[in-house]
Amino acid sequence: VLSSWQKVQLFYQWILENGDKRTEGWLLVHSPVPVSCVFLSYLLIMWIGPRLMAHRQPVNIRALLIAYYLAMVCLSAYTFYEFTASSWLAGYNLLCQTVDYSESPLALRMANACWWFYLSQVIELSDTIFIILWKRNSQLTFLHVYHHGCMIFNWWARVKYVAGGQSFLSGLINSLVHMLMYLYYGLAALGPHMHKQLRWKRCLTFMQLVSKFTCNTHSNLYFTVTSVNSPDIEPLLVSFSIN
Repeated sequence: VLSSWQKVQLFYQWILENGDKRTEGWLLVHSPVPVSCVFLSYLLIMWIGPRLMAHRQPVNIRALLIAYYLAMVCLSAYTFYEFTASSWLAGYNLLCQTVDYSESPLALRMANACWWFYLSQVIELSDTIFIILWKRNSQLTFLHVYHHGCMIFNWWARVKYVAGGQSFLSGLINSLVHMLMYLYYGLAALGPHMHKQLRWKRCLTFMQLVSKFTCNTHSNLYFTVTSVNSPDIEPLLVSFSIN
């Protein structure tokens, strides 16, 4: 009879051995341990950061924020383009798309797009550090942390096991939303003189809600009206992501 620890070891070995062989050696993919350490460090910063800043003035990081937002706009634009081009050229089906585990150029291009989007979710943990430095602690809500945690682990699993297939639409839509979101943040960070020009915040919020509804509907349709032979984990990952 196996002990509890032996069962844990076997399960961990299964996690390592049953992934997509194409993404095996990619950064932060092979094992859940590195990305878990990243997230635990993130939680530690969330706990320590506000305490360290409690008796300090907010740090002026406007120039850094503008550069960061610009970089995220560029990265999101890149992943949006790659998801769009890869799915279009490969003739993806919106409702019923299996994962292409081959090493064809288009299959690898789609897997690469998934990995870049996953990396962008890890980079977005920096948002919280900037919030702490700017002493806007009211934004450090449970939903904020839950969103970031869900997204990085969700996309780790997608890149590890199902780099492509049904995952493409969620990545495509979220890349577009994030591109516009960081563009808005970047313009707002330029200063108060820009605020009067930014009248589309409600539109951005509405777009975020629509994207969440669209991704969940896409996943639910997959469960109810399609019969594609695909790993069960794929639609579940789409369903449980917080976009």
